[in-house]
Amino acid sequence: MADEAGNRGAFLIQEHYCRAMDAPIYAAICAAVAAHLTRASAVGARILDWLGEPTRDALPLRLIGGLHALVLAGRDEELAAVFSGIIAGDAIAPAIERVLARHEAALMPWLDGPPQTNEPGRSAALMCGLIEIARRHGPRIELLEIGSSAGLNLLIGRYRFDLGGTTIGPTDSPITIRPEWTGAPPPTVPVEIESARGCDVAPMDATDPAVAARLSAYVWAEKPERLERLRTAIAMVRERGVRLDHADAADWVEARLAEPQAAGVTRVLMHSVVWQYLPQDSAARVRTAMLAAGARATAERPIGWVMMEPDRALAHQLIRVMSWPGHADPAIVGTAHAHAAWIRYGAPEGDRDAIALPTAAQVWP
Repeated sequence: MADEAGNRGAFLIQEHYCRAMDAPIYAAICAAVAAHLTRASAVGARILDWLGEPTRDALPLRLIGGLHALVLAGRDEELAAVFSGIIAGDAIAPAIERVLARHEAALMPWLDGPPQTNEPGRSAALMCGLIEIARRHGPRIELLEIGSSAGLNLLIGRYRFDLGGTTIGPTDSPITIRPEWTGAPPPTVPVEIESARGCDVAPMDATDPAVAARLSAYVWAEKPERLERLRTAIAMVRERGVRLDHADAADWVEARLAEPQAAGVTRVLMHSVVWQYLPQDSAARVRTAMLAAGARATAERPIGWVMMEPDRALAHQLIRVMSWPGHADPAIVGTAHAHAAWIRYGAPEGDRDAIALPTAAQVWP
């Protein structure tokens, strides 16, 4: 639990993150809120008096998602000028204060729940992990995803990827994901997604126009190419849906791991930017269930775990892989941009750009 200083500090952590992710306007908004937000509006008061851990709760992104929704709906010209960079520097803070006062009713609900950033680009980072699983255990994969949101990463077997020159996925896919690449390309091995199924505690129907608008609001305004890709992915779901269950992550993982597993197929749990949102008891149960399943795994029925989760101190994501039998220690196969705009394949480069984090904000599977 944070106090006012800690709540302001969460916006400074997010500023650092946005600058590292090449989002200077969002970084400037976070800096302005951290330094100058007041309790003059109900929104400002709620943020400064936030009772949870603000970084784990993604409080800055809750606010910015609501602000971006106003911009996308054309509801505030002054705010649009902030998001386009026309209003900048010292003029940002007073502009934000006026916006919060004008749109209290619209913005307060955005603080009620965590962001639903269902970013298809993250599939590229997850695919790096799946390639490593396929290299170890064979191409056939049964995919289980927690925190699926609207299920857009469950389309991973229908996307086309260009990963540093290694291509994978159907050539006729309407989406080709081609992150900026550093390092050697991953090995060229076949990856066959036999099935893909996900769950979320609050799943979203991407085919609902209101849900599509909400997902769009969480796309950073400085990245229009992401918005275009999101809309294409939603069209793919409309054409052919995904299997998405409404369930608690721990309950769902325990149930799925208890089901019969086909011979010659690796059962893989995957998730991206989810772990921080799990209640501690649920996270512990998922971990326990996976370790138990790993202990039972055989060469004929392997178990894998692929995750893209943030190292917030370094302002990037770690792509980590575990699998059984034989690979119980987590291996970092790469680091990535928060939305996988870039991927550095291989071991991390070090901590030269690390920022100090409160202990409660440090989250690891």
